[in-house]
Amino acid sequence: MLPLVLAGLNEEATIKKVSGNPEVKQHLEDLGFVPGASVRVVTKNGENVIVNIKETRVAINSDMARKIMI
Repeated sequence: MLPLVLAGLNEEATIKKVSGNPEVKQHLEDLGFVPGASVRVVTKNGENVIVNIKETRVAINSDMARKIMI
């Protein structure tokens, strides 16, 4: 497993685990970052990572992307 922030561009991956405090986990789950979901990194821009998840583009900061394990 590695954090989402280390995924390559346009690399399709499956989420294995989401960590963090309960509020962060709930926020990420509300955005669709749940174990078993498919995710693809579209671009990395400084501190932000833009991903496609559930046919939607979502921007998260790199700290959050470190909590998502693929």
